[in-house]
Amino acid sequence: MKTKKIPLRMCTGCSEMKPKKELIRVVKSKEGEVSVDLTGKKAGRGAYICKSQSCLENAVKTRRLSRNLGIAIDDEIYNRLKEEMCNE
Repeated sequence: MKTKKIPLRMCTGCSEMKPKKELIRVVKSKEGEVSVDLTGKKAGRGAYICKSQSCLENAVKTRRLSRNLGIAIDDEIYNRLKEEMCNE
């Protein structure tokens, strides 16, 4: 029996390839709205980040998350990501 292929995505904080299920997705819709996508199925341009505080701090410091999405990201989105990491 064939083993199922596990999709890998790169974390914007640490630049490591990890399974998609272990990461949090941040999405930019066609309208330019940025939101946190916990299901991983929303339409739009996505960027992934690990569920660790250090990766989030690194992504904020280097502005890699906003560069990947091509739009400035509000502090509200970063706060939502922090909340999700605390809940894990």
